[in-house]
Amino acid sequence: MKKNKLNNPLTLEQKIKRRNFLSFGIFGVLGAAAYGSWKWLYHSPEETAGITAGTKAPLRRALNKTEIFFRRLTFNENHMVKTYPVEMAAKQVRHNSDIGSEDEIDSEQWQLKVIRKDKSQLNISLNEIKKLQKTDLVFDFKCVEGWDQIQHWGGLRFRDFMEHFGLEEEAKPSYVGLMTPDKEYYVGIDMPSAVHSQTLLAYEMNGNPLPEQHGKPLRLIIPVKYGIKNLKRVGTITFSDQRPPDYWAEQGYDYYSGL
Repeated sequence: MKKNKLNNPLTLEQKIKRRNFLSFGIFGVLGAAAYGSWKWLYHSPEETAGITAGTKAPLRRALNKTEIFFRRLTFNENHMVKTYPVEMAAKQVRHNSDIGSEDEIDSEQWQLKVIRKDKSQLNISLNEIKKLQKTDLVFDFKCVEGWDQIQHWGGLRFRDFMEHFGLEEEAKPSYVGLMTPDKEYYVGIDMPSAVHSQTLLAYEMNGNPLPEQHGKPLRLIIPVKYGIKNLKRVGTITFSDQRPPDYWAEQGYDYYSGL
């Protein structure tokens, strides 16, 4: 009687070898392709330094295309980050960097400078900002380093700030630039994210005035962005149709940095 080939040990062994050969072959081809891609990117020219810098030109092009995708197809006013009960907020709020906010500052003497489109300047005190309706926000603050923490912030919504101080014309450009008083730290924010309903000019943390290391007296809290866009100690606000300078984008990070 003729043996069934499916039960033939030699045939099964041959099939296993053939599958292993194909698997390792495919793995090898993919590995070689990955290595070739890495080698190509490694030897690619650096981007031309400007508003962004510090990374390979092809990678920057990919980041810019990703920004277009997120801005056009996924971001809108209904794109809200999850919020939490106040009881879940961290009592010890994580602190990463003091760039732009190393020195002590007198909150009573501090003024926010707003440069309008016609180059005129508004000087706004903290008391003027605190007289307006406060919004509290408890959300999961996310850092590009990989950590996150539920935090509680309070302050004036950026869109309410714009409306109250008559900045409707300034809301028409594509970007907002924010800079610390010492000009050491600065960010560029796309206007839709800046006027998002969860973006705050915050002056409180856990119900208390901001401490020095968290941006006293006023900082940006923008939940739809990673922490690198949440500038501490706002000194100046400007408006532009071109990307404003951005500290971390000049170090090779993604300019958009959206979530």
